[in-house]
Amino acid sequence: MLAGLSSQTPDKIMALMRAYAADPRTDKIDLGVGVFRDPAGRTPVMAAVKTAEERLWRNQDTKTYVALEGDPAYLAALSGLVLGDAVPADRRAAIATPGGTGAVRMGLELARLANPSARIFVPDPSWPNHAAIIGFLGLERVDYRYYDAQARGLNIEGMLADLGRAGPGDVVLLHGCCHNPTGADLSAQDWQAVAGLLTETGAMAMVDIAYQGFGAGLEADAEGLRILAGQVPELLVATSCSKNFGIYRERAGALFALAPDGPTRDLAQSNLTMLNRQTYAFPPDHGARVVTEILTDPDLRADWQAELEGMRLHMQRQRQGLADTLRDLGGSDRFAHLGAQRGMFSLLGATPDQVERMRAEHGVYMIGDSRINVAGLSPDLIPRVAQAMLAVGL
Repeated sequence: MLAGLSSQTPDKIMALMRAYAADPRTDKIDLGVGVFRDPAGRTPVMAAVKTAEERLWRNQDTKTYVALEGDPAYLAALSGLVLGDAVPADRRAAIATPGGTGAVRMGLELARLANPSARIFVPDPSWPNHAAIIGFLGLERVDYRYYDAQARGLNIEGMLADLGRAGPGDVVLLHGCCHNPTGADLSAQDWQAVAGLLTETGAMAMVDIAYQGFGAGLEADAEGLRILAGQVPELLVATSCSKNFGIYRERAGALFALAPDGPTRDLAQSNLTMLNRQTYAFPPDHGARVVTEILTDPDLRADWQAELEGMRLHMQRQRQGLADTLRDLGGSDRFAHLGAQRGMFSLLGATPDQVERMRAEHGVYMIGDSRINVAGLSPDLIPRVAQAMLAVGL
């Protein structure tokens, strides 16, 4: 029977990881995989996470199951981190999920249950797994304009024009901050415009916020989402603790469904709980407990926020350093946008041939669409990357 399976296309990021590992060059540079790296090139365990895990090891006295929707304390703490007081607690349904990808999957599953013919409006470009999950679920994807490659910035006019075609029963997917792959984010004014448009059209938004704290700061990165949450009657929010807590392999995430009233909230909660039960029963708990310990202890939370801010500033320094070096070497400010963008990722605007040349000739690895992880840079690597970019004609 297994011989009847269809061959699947390998994941591009996983294929890049394998190619990088097989490359014998000692001076190769990995700008592909989306993990934070410190100046030494390591992805460290955050100090607050270490402390929280030690406390759990000493004090946790059972590994029995928690609720199907996940630990209520975790969901409350993470809901507060992401949504603040933008929406009353009695309008929030929630489940813990295996990472942010699990949250995105469950959000789309919920949308499909509510309306099997829902169209999912997706920014162009977007994280590739968005389209992959939508396609796997058999939902219709509609791309909307988001990034202007020539202007190297947000195309808000095109975005709003395209989203005007969405209506009741449709879902508009938005990146909460640190847009992947472009690093170009909506301003507060843009979020207001999107909220107003969704209110007019009746389409429901789904916000994927996987990098809170990596852009302009922990609270600033949630501002747009909270603007939206305060104005629309319904909203799905997928969040992840992988990046801002550095617990990638622990798979800690959550999905929130904001409803207009209590009965609808209860209906959403029953469906979310059912989805967890049918998919993996109980969600993973260790990473969730670590996050809860950090967010509910004032001293530990302060330590975590300070370390997170240090990570954010490190990435911003690498961004600006690359932009400045390209200006100095190339005599042009055409890469100034790299310093102005936010988060881990930016698009260089390279062709697939230029991306391949940077890999083959200079040992610089990135995704085929020329997305780079700026957290993979360090001061000593920036000149080499800049020289490779210019050498291939960027």
